[in-house]
Amino acid sequence: MIIKHLSEHKTFWFLTALGWTIFVAFTCLINSNDLPSIEIEVIGIDKIIHFLFHFIFTLLWSIYYFSKEKKVTQKRLTTIVIISLLFGIIIEWLQASFTLTRQADVLDIIFNSGGAISAGLIVYLTLKKYPIANT
Repeated sequence: MIIKHLSEHKTFWFLTALGWTIFVAFTCLINSNDLPSIEIEVIGIDKIIHFLFHFIFTLLWSIYYFSKEKKVTQKRLTTIVIISLLFGIIIEWLQASFTLTRQADVLDIIFNSGGAISAGLIVYLTLKKYPIANT
């Protein structure tokens, strides 16, 4: 049932994953003064956001490939995680090179990686526990 439902909506999942990718790039590259200020101060919120950006990125692209191919191989999942990692590194480089109000941060890359790897592990372990969903 889940496989049929996902495969019927592969265009939706593609557009959702692509939209999320564009949202992340836009949010990370716009002038930080143009972002809305949050009145509640949470220590480390920037790092939590980086983690979530790449967690969701990896999850959405995994769902898209699952809907398209009716499976996610370990190789495909590894590729998605690596693309998320590279995407995060490129964003940090662009921030350092082409923005005036942003700077590259190694900790951002670490949290980006943590989000991508965590999502990759969750997808992998879910498909390993429920192999019928990955056939």
